[in-house]
Amino acid sequence: MIVQQVLNGLVIGGVYALTAMGAAMVYGILRILDLASAGAYAIGAYAGLFLYMATDNIVMSFLGAILLTGFFGTAVQKLLYIPMLNRPPIVPLIASIGLFIFIQDLLRLIAGPRIREFNVQLPFSAWKTEGLTVNPTWILIILLAAAFLAFLWYILTQTRIGLAWRATAQDLEIAKAMGVNINKVVALNFFLGYSFAAAAGIMVGMLYSSVFPTMGDVPAYKMLALIVLGGLGSPVGTVIAAVLIGLIETLVAGYIGFFLPRDAIAFVALIIILLVKPEGLISKKA
Repeated sequence: MIVQQVLNGLVIGGVYALTAMGAAMVYGILRILDLASAGAYAIGAYAGLFLYMATDNIVMSFLGAILLTGFFGTAVQKLLYIPMLNRPPIVPLIASIGLFIFIQDLLRLIAGPRIREFNVQLPFSAWKTEGLTVNPTWILIILLAAAFLAFLWYILTQTRIGLAWRATAQDLEIAKAMGVNINKVVALNFFLGYSFAAAAGIMVGMLYSSVFPTMGDVPAYKMLALIVLGGLGSPVGTVIAAVLIGLIETLVAGYIGFFLPRDAIAFVALIIILLVKPEGLISKKA
């Protein structure tokens, strides 16, 4: 049973990490809390569903959905956030909330308010032993989440664009003065962040075989908890926080029970951890 619960927690943690990673990177560079990336979570799920209905090919649907959502992210960066960089941080935050609500209502108008089924037949079956069941969708989610996060780690640590990202996150004005193309760095940041959120939305749609317009509500506020817990803009801290919260949710719900909804467990854990470590799991200095 413990192995089963840990596996469940890793699946949920991987989805959380992909969902929050985009917003964490945006905050790390621009110091903006981008709630609209939770809308990208829903956009990706719907785009994946419609492409799958048209092509009956999950690989093409997955790639097409994350690319479309990534380009949507760059459009948001250019049209919404760039004109607001000189405003107080509360202004882009309010704008991102407005965009998130707009995305939900637009999806409701285009796709309808009802839940749509997202049934995908994977080429491999479930693996079962005594006391342990491994769903094929879980395997796919863990592998894809690991691949996306490894790709991000490679970019951040082994490439020039990653060096530019880190320099911009430390001091945007100095990086610009030293010749870093800030516009390209930020645009790629939004592209990858929204693509990651879209991938998470598709995975959750496949996991629960359903998508709906308001499916980004829970990720929106849980994403904020992960960013704060991870250390405000730290990609590594965000991944650790996501896996930790996924495991805590699963183990507490499975073994202890809870009188509040399962999603509240994340915030109880957030409060307890921040009381002990107020700077988050990975501090800015670290």
